[in-house]
Amino acid sequence: MGSETEHPGVDAAEQAAAMLAAAGMPRMPARVMMALVGSPDAGYTAAELGDRLGVSAAAVSGAVRYLVSMRFIQRLSRAGDRRDRYDLVDDAWAGMIAANAPLYTALASQMEQIADENTDAPTSTARAREIADFLRFLAARMPELADEWRAGRAAPGSLDR
Repeated sequence: MGSETEHPGVDAAEQAAAMLAAAGMPRMPARVMMALVGSPDAGYTAAELGDRLGVSAAAVSGAVRYLVSMRFIQRLSRAGDRRDRYDLVDDAWAGMIAANAPLYTALASQMEQIADENTDAPTSTARAREIADFLRFLAARMPELADEWRAGRAAPGSLDR
């Protein structure tokens, strides 16, 4: 495994990956994704990711497949280079947040159905309806928040970090 001077931000990337894993993302994809947050502008090859993370090519391969399928990372091909490089997809986080709106709407419908089928338990029924209301709120607001964030980033005078 490389030293901190070879790979700045390794500790922060590992901590961020641990947070994502605690939230439910598989551990190796979380580690690969956070390594790519701090990648060189050209991205990393699978071998470079393996070296950075101190893991096998097979572990990186599975994580890359998962992250590509989730549209978090992209494969970059270069003319004359047989090895693909990987980097984050621009706007992946905001896009993923907004794309979950239909899931929240579907979950809200299921919560309403649970409430409709549980009329003998008024506290549980009220709780299920409250969850449904919150999920509908998320379904409406998450895409709006992502759009608001994008508009703020594109506005004249906005900080370009």
